[in-house]
Amino acid sequence: MITPFHIDIPQADLDDLNDRLARTRWPNEVAGTGSHYGFPLERLKTLAEYWRTGYDWREHEAGLNELPHFTTEIEGQRIHFVHVRSDNPDALALILTHGWPGSFLEFLDVIEPLRRDFHLVIPSIPGYGFSGPTHERGWDIVRVARAWAELMRRLGYGRYGAQGGDFGSGISLALGAIAPEQVVGVHVNYLPTRPDPDAGVVLSASDEARLDKVRQLMANRPAYQALLATTPQTIGYALTDSPVGQLAWIAERFAQWTDPRTPVGDDRMLTDISLYWLTATAASSARLHRDAPRGIPACPVPVGVAVLPHDITQSVRPLAERLYDIRHWSEFERGGHFAAMEVPDLFAADVREFFGRLA
Repeated sequence: MITPFHIDIPQADLDDLNDRLARTRWPNEVAGTGSHYGFPLERLKTLAEYWRTGYDWREHEAGLNELPHFTTEIEGQRIHFVHVRSDNPDALALILTHGWPGSFLEFLDVIEPLRRDFHLVIPSIPGYGFSGPTHERGWDIVRVARAWAELMRRLGYGRYGAQGGDFGSGISLALGAIAPEQVVGVHVNYLPTRPDPDAGVVLSASDEARLDKVRQLMANRPAYQALLATTPQTIGYALTDSPVGQLAWIAERFAQWTDPRTPVGDDRMLTDISLYWLTATAASSARLHRDAPRGIPACPVPVGVAVLPHDITQSVRPLAERLYDIRHWSEFERGGHFAAMEVPDLFAADVREFFGRLA
């Protein structure tokens, strides 16, 4: 059963958020150290004060409710999704999958340009936002992909494309592997390529530079990633109890992963953070980091890749081509990890070009 869904956060939850923000106990900071020890205190205080006194959740909630939201249950888990049909009844369906610490909000600015050519399905990953927390183990990337295949079947789509970044990239590729007869192609804006000394391919100087960045990350695993991949429940207590903790945790990712030339506005970022806070899904969303390393089957369908200069890492094409049927490769001149939010014009054009070739 598919049920229409309306966002209506209880006022008591918003009042509680404001009360907690007003009672924040702040740590000290060593003067003049910037982000050396972590997210800067002054910037965080500014964001927290704006969240409490200037940001209007109800305004953004009303805007979100202009979209057609639905929920369904798959394998005992509630799945929330936005479903926007194209005016062209023969348009290809396209399922868009977000990552962490994003949400379905990542795609708000590309809905209108993409709906001219696609029927859009934009779900929230189990454990995230309005899909609510997960209640059992095993919601890894492959299981989410299976749920997406079932969701598209229920919506009546026998042929469709998949797009994603961050976790959405892995989920989309897994979907292509699980349902190759339905998935015409997969477009990703994040595709990690690990060094492979036995690959037997010739790499350019720029490719080697990209791999050096990957090697550095592998040798110095980011602290946030280590926590989420090992003890997501433990960090979840702090993030679920302290709005400023949740704010700093996600705002730091936006600060580090976005291109300074294409920043995500504070209101959009705070809406995303509010979604995590108001649904109490900090811990459940983090669990995907622990479950994610499970094996992903090979994806046999055509793949398109968009590489953004300020992303966490940049893909190396000769290595990617050993694993995937690469039909399309774009090197963007600007943008970072949150491609659909940072460069929606480039993102939409690239998605349209890739799937246009497969039509």
